Amino acid sequence: MRSTLWFLLKLAILIAAAIWIADRPGHVSFDWLGWRVDTSVGVLLAALLLMMALAAVLYRLWHVIVRGPRRLSERRGERQRLKGYRALTQGMVAVAAGDAEEAKRQARIAHGLLKEPPLTLLLAAQAAQLSGDETAARRYFTAMLERPETAFLGMRGLLNQALAKGDTGEALKLAAKAHEERPQAGWAAKALLDLELKQGEWISARRTAKAAEKLKVIDRERHRRIEGISYLEQARLEAESVRATALARDAVRLLPDFVPALAIEARLLARAGREREAEKILEKAWNRGLGHPTIASAYAAIRPNESALDRARRFEKLTHGRPDATESRLTLAETAIAAGLWGPARRNLEAVAAAERSSPSLRLCRLMARLEEGEHGDLAAARRWLMAAADAPPDPAWVCNHCGATAGDWTARCGHCGEFDSLAWKEGARVVLALGGAAADTRSNEARYLPASPTPVAPAPAAAGGPKAETGAAPIDAARLIT
Repeated sequence: MRSTLWFLLKLAILIAAAIWIADRPGHVSFDWLGWRVDTSVGVLLAALLLMMALAAVLYRLWHVIVRGPRRLSERRGERQRLKGYRALTQGMVAVAAGDAEEAKRQARIAHGLLKEPPLTLLLAAQAAQLSGDETAARRYFTAMLERPETAFLGMRGLLNQALAKGDTGEALKLAAKAHEERPQAGWAAKALLDLELKQGEWISARRTAKAAEKLKVIDRERHRRIEGISYLEQARLEAESVRATALARDAVRLLPDFVPALAIEARLLARAGREREAEKILEKAWNRGLGHPTIASAYAAIRPNESALDRARRFEKLTHGRPDATESRLTLAETAIAAGLWGPARRNLEAVAAAERSSPSLRLCRLMARLEEGEHGDLAAARRWLMAAADAPPDPAWVCNHCGATAGDWTARCGHCGEFDSLAWKEGARVVLALGGAAADTRSNEARYLPASPTPVAPAPAAAGGPKAETGAAPIDAARLIT
């Protein structure tokens, strides 16, 4: 609508100007090159307009003749670029579809048409990877490092290759370089953090975790856990006791309910000669509901040379706040059996057995077998408990959530797959032991969290008219009982 009005307005102005000139014809005379020209103003203006139009046509013709070859070349180049970009797009689609041959063919076409390596190198590298030619892919990624616009993508490609080969050292260097060049890239921060944690670079991992939290790659809770566990691992490796204790305390401050952190802090305090302080830490943890075999193991390790009777009495202090908890009863029963205190041991085990009536645990069955053997010498009853142990679910253990391996003690990295913070306390896999010629000592399983006490002596037959000596129980010979 506006264009139509504008055209009508211009036409009206032109008509008005023509009418105005026609009403005022005027007269023009001039001499030029021996010629005398007499005419009106209107004719002169018309002639001037005609000459201007002719000049415009001649200029246009000259422009076409002079610039024609260049324009043809530009149009041909534009068609080639369009074909090149089409080949680039089809190559990316082929990579996404997993068609390696088509991806390589389109990469060659794009490279021949575009002559722009920054655009085609990535496609060529991905096509080579798709076809399994890692050597060619590495060559392309390395070539990308030489161009500023593709260097970052080249580093990412080489990093993925290093991770696929398991070369964590090279991957760590590439991730650190990528994070240094692009601090705002979330994938670089995440890759660097994972590699530093797997390699045990605890100090740098804390810095990277802080940057990763700012980039929203990890949340605040994950950052706090990484920081706490890194302090804990440093404490385990630190040779100087004061420094090690300070690091463990920092870990407990960040992870106050993390059982391994409390146990390690207590062990380090005991190593520094602060036994009573270590005991108080573990006693408070147990009373807060953190009763755990790892706590019991650390508590026993504080005084490794004490007698079995002293240990049984000391463990009553550990479980004083929660004496009716299942873990408390099992721990007290174990130390009581080792000390030959059959009455307390039986009371605690029978209470646990009543609670686990439908499905007794493996640990309960083994402790009951030891109790029956040690207190009464009742091999038949011990055998029944050992047979029940064969059907019991496995005892909880530190199990890797990544590979499923079981560890005897918690560590920051799985000893089998190296994954960071993957060990969780849960029911382990069932392991069937083939009984060979050697006898199996069942005590090695249920007592694995408590340091071995001095081996108690089996009850000796009483002399005629003399008192019975009950100082303990001998380990059960499982092979003999089952046979």
